[in-house]
Amino acid sequence: MISKRRSIPSLASLQAFDSAARLLSFTRAADELALTQSAVSRQIQTLEDGVGLPLFQRTGNRLVLTEAGENYHGEIAPLLESLRSATLRLMAFKGAGGTLRLVVLPTLGMKWLVPRLPRFIAAHPEVQVSLNTRTTPLDLRDTEFDAAIQHGEPTWPGSVAVRLMGEELVVVASPSLLPRGKAARRDALLTLPLLQQGTRPDAWAEWFRAAGVAREDAYGGLRFEQFSHVIQAATAGLGLALVPRFLVADEMRAGQLAEASVHVLAGPRPYCLVYAERKAHDPAVTAFRVWLQAEAAAFEAALPG
Repeated sequence: MISKRRSIPSLASLQAFDSAARLLSFTRAADELALTQSAVSRQIQTLEDGVGLPLFQRTGNRLVLTEAGENYHGEIAPLLESLRSATLRLMAFKGAGGTLRLVVLPTLGMKWLVPRLPRFIAAHPEVQVSLNTRTTPLDLRDTEFDAAIQHGEPTWPGSVAVRLMGEELVVVASPSLLPRGKAARRDALLTLPLLQQGTRPDAWAEWFRAAGVAREDAYGGLRFEQFSHVIQAATAGLGLALVPRFLVADEMRAGQLAEASVHVLAGPRPYCLVYAERKAHDPAVTAFRVWLQAEAAAFEAALPG
C-alpha cells in the first residue's frame, strides 16, 4: 500500500504503468523494462491497490486503460519524461553544466535567434538550450521555463526585464506589386490589400495615422497569427505587410520583398529578455543574458541610420 503520509507511488510502479499504458501490453512492457511479465503485473497491482482504482481492464484479448488510468497516465507521463531528461543532462555534462529552458516569439526565434545560437553554444558547451515558442507573454514565476525573449516589459512583479533592442516597423511587399519594384505612391497604398498580424491589431491604423494617410479599411485584410506567416504571404504577393525590419532583412537582400513606403513606424516597446528574480544568479541564465545583450548591441549598431 502507498503510505497515506507519503502518497507518492514507487518509481518502479510508475515506470511499469507508463510502459504498459503506452504499449497496452504487460508482455511488451516487460520486454521494454527487462523484467518478467509477472513482475510488471505485480508493480501495477501495487499501484492500483495504492490508489484504490483499477487502471486497466481486459476487453476480450485486449488490454485497455480505464478512464481513470488514461487520465492518470496523461499526467504522470510528462513527469517521468522530465526525470529521464534531467538524468541524461546530468550524465552528459557530468553535473557541471546547466539547462536553459527558453521561451521566444516564434518568428524572432526562427529568423534572428537560431542563426546566432551556434555562437552561444560554442562559447558555453556546458549549457543545454531548450527552445520553446509562444506568441503571448508568459509569467515565468510558476513555470518550468528559465527565461523568455518577448516584445515589451512584463507586467507581473518579481521579474527582471533586460532591454535587447528597439523595433522599427516597415511596409514591405513583393516587388511584383510595386511599380518598378520600388516604393509605391500614396494613392497605391490606399488600394493594395493589407496583411494583418493577429497580436498587433492596431498596427496598420497607427501606421496610416503616422504617415498622414487616411484609409478606412486599416483593420481589413488577411489575418495571420505569426509574423512568419505574414512574411510568407507578402513574398507570395498577397499584399502589404507591416513588419519589424530585422525580421525581413534576408528577404529584402534576396529581392523577395521591397520597401513599399518611405514611412516607418517606431515601435513603442522594446524586445526584452525576461526572467524571474529567483533566476537572477542562475549560471545558465547569466551566461545567456551577457551573450544576448552583446549580440543585440552589435545588431543594433549595424542597422542603417
